[in-house]
Amino acid sequence: MNIEHIAIWTNDIERLRSFYIKYFNAKSNKKYYNPKKKFESYFLTFSSGARLEIMQTTNIQEKPNDINIKYTGLIHMAFSVGSEDLVIKLTDKLSKDGYEVISEPRKTGDGYFESCILDPDKNEIEITE
Repeated sequence: MNIEHIAIWTNDIERLRSFYIKYFNAKSNKKYYNPKKKFESYFLTFSSGARLEIMQTTNIQEKPNDINIKYTGLIHMAFSVGSEDLVIKLTDKLSKDGYEVISEPRKTGDGYFESCILDPDKNEIEITE
């Protein structure tokens, strides 16, 4: 059994699509649009075959700005980049491009080498070796 895809809402589908293409080498399908429901989506596919669906419609609520507030539900996505050096390089690039780094590259207690950043919609992204 495999997870087929993860889906997330956004208020700026093109911005989020561009982010995952630029920094995580996602490949995008053609946009789906349902005018009756005012719903649009893209499926982004990564080299491993994992897929992320990004969706937009009217009346989507923003997440709380305080990353210290814990809540139930999907908390983060993790992307493996292949090495500690690549974790550091991608984290540095994202930081220089203005994205918030919420934990610098480090070895965690459970043995991962990772960093954590926020995507344009404040979704937590772990970057692992």
